[in-house]
Amino acid sequence: MIKNLLFGIITLLPLSAQETEPVSWTYELTKLNSLEYEISFNAEIIDGWKLYSQFSPEEGSVATSFKFLNNDNNYFADEIFNEDPYIIGYDNVFKMDLFYFEGKANFNQSLRLNNKDVNQVKIEVEYSSCDDELCIFRNETFNIVLDKNKKILQDDNVTLDDIKKYNSLELELDKSNYNSVDVVQSSNYFEIFIFGLLAGFLALLTPCIFPMIPLTVSYFIDQEKLKYNSLTSASLYGFFIVMIYILLSVPFHLFDSLNPNILNTISTNVYVNITFFLVFIFFAISFFGYFDIVIPSNIISGSEKKSEKGGVIGIFFMSLTLALVSFSCTGPILGSLLAGSLSSAESGAMQLSSGMLGFGFALALPFTFLAFYPKYLSLIPKSGLWLKKLKVSLGFIELALAFKFLSNADLVEGWGILKREVFLIIWILIFLTMSLYLFGSYFGKLKFNFKSLSGWFFMLFSFYLISGLYDSKNVRFLSGILPPEFYSIEEKVNDCPLGLKCFKDFQDGKNYAIENEKIILLDFTGWACANCRRMEENVWSKPAIFNLLDNNFVIISLYVDDRTKLSIEEEFKFLNNSGNIQYVNNIGRKWSLFQQINFNNASQPYYVAMLPSGKILTEPIQFTSEENFKNWLDSSIEESNN
Repeated sequence: MIKNLLFGIITLLPLSAQETEPVSWTYELTKLNSLEYEISFNAEIIDGWKLYSQFSPEEGSVATSFKFLNNDNNYFADEIFNEDPYIIGYDNVFKMDLFYFEGKANFNQSLRLNNKDVNQVKIEVEYSSCDDELCIFRNETFNIVLDKNKKILQDDNVTLDDIKKYNSLELELDKSNYNSVDVVQSSNYFEIFIFGLLAGFLALLTPCIFPMIPLTVSYFIDQEKLKYNSLTSASLYGFFIVMIYILLSVPFHLFDSLNPNILNTISTNVYVNITFFLVFIFFAISFFGYFDIVIPSNIISGSEKKSEKGGVIGIFFMSLTLALVSFSCTGPILGSLLAGSLSSAESGAMQLSSGMLGFGFALALPFTFLAFYPKYLSLIPKSGLWLKKLKVSLGFIELALAFKFLSNADLVEGWGILKREVFLIIWILIFLTMSLYLFGSYFGKLKFNFKSLSGWFFMLFSFYLISGLYDSKNVRFLSGILPPEFYSIEEKVNDCPLGLKCFKDFQDGKNYAIENEKIILLDFTGWACANCRRMEENVWSKPAIFNLLDNNFVIISLYVDDRTKLSIEEEFKFLNNSGNIQYVNNIGRKWSLFQQINFNNASQPYYVAMLPSGKILTEPIQFTSEENFKNWLDSSIEESNN
């Protein structure tokens, strides 16, 4: 007892000038078979120090010991490890013979799994080490991953029951028929860039920017005010405009790096879509002229003062001033661009950056071009009433887009307040009112001018929408914007695309495919997925493709944004790649994780043709043309017959 008390006091003493720990530990893991492993710990002991054996007498130093912290009968392992032959020697501190190692020591033990879901073993090593003057006591914990090809799932908050539910989502797939499951839509960036470009050209025509074009170009042509020649200055000005708008997307790259699926999740979030709805209503009222959205004047004046310094810094702040001053007009359009990027087939930060690049390029182009070719300045029309009409027209468009986001929330939650026909009627009223405004009847003033081409355009567009109330095929140009055809006031055969037979649970669909000897078509989709609707209404609807789907495939549509709650028994949590806990508590999260685990993909639409046995027939495909999709279906059928 006195000796143990003496050792306890000694362990509290400092290590003097010792800069490193006297004992350093490493481990090696050897897999013997699917259930058995050997764990080997190696201790490196610095000169002059001793590490004590597991069998050293209790009256002496604290013996080395190993403790399994997360066993719970999940594996069998003896906590007494095999160890190297030890040295027996007299210890001057404890005045007795002790068992110890010098230089190095090895401890090893075999482990047999009782639960195949276990992929991590946590072992605590306690030991003491002494030299001729003092002793230290230490403990170290090792988290040993048994199979590094599997995801690390467990920590103190994630139970083995959670891991079992996570592992149940993993399919045994035969992926020999294709090289990669990570399909990328190369055209998506270009589409978003074009969308941004068009938005930028539209912003140019607003009253906040259009009158500034000749003023700014004239400033660059007056070379006496500049440290650089006019062409260099105009080029820098254009470059900085593009850079400023690209920089606005940088924070989204941070979110994307933390979780590649986060922006897709945000875009289908009910609260985010309702927020977009309210913000777009706010933007519309602003465009109608009831108030202006402005940046605080002290920020604008500060930027203007710095722009007067000249040089590269001055030109940068000139560009920044343009962005700030024009925000009352560009803000709503940028909001549309942000929403459009998030709603793309592969919503992500790169899509948003592509859109911002297009937007900035469109804004910068006239300033730079006219500085190079000033003779074209005379061709620019004068500001006037047409600018005001354009701004109000944008207000009507913002109002229409607002209901698209309310529709997203309605679809995801299944409220049933914006069925397809209701949505169409709202848009018909908006665009009929817009056409009347362009004809001259607005805000109670009855004065028509039927020569307005834009008025006739939106009047005809309203009649086009009216035709969709009688036959949904008439408005397939708006697929992806309108609610799906089966989301209707009229009673439909089922809630599957085009009335095809489909399942919304993988196991149910698989069982049906086995019974009827059909191919499984996994359809990873979303209620708020615009390109999913375009594929269903514009590609699947073609007679040849429809017949192939109806006769040869079992469609399993898994909605990754379905917010229907899972039962308590089905809920679970897991550790993501960042080491953070993620909760799977609704159907959408379950199928989103199912897609990521089995196909390393998080975008929609995403189609997989497979047999119930797990054999993938062809490479998965995403948003594509009618011809490509039909060829893909034919190839899948042909491969299933081999």
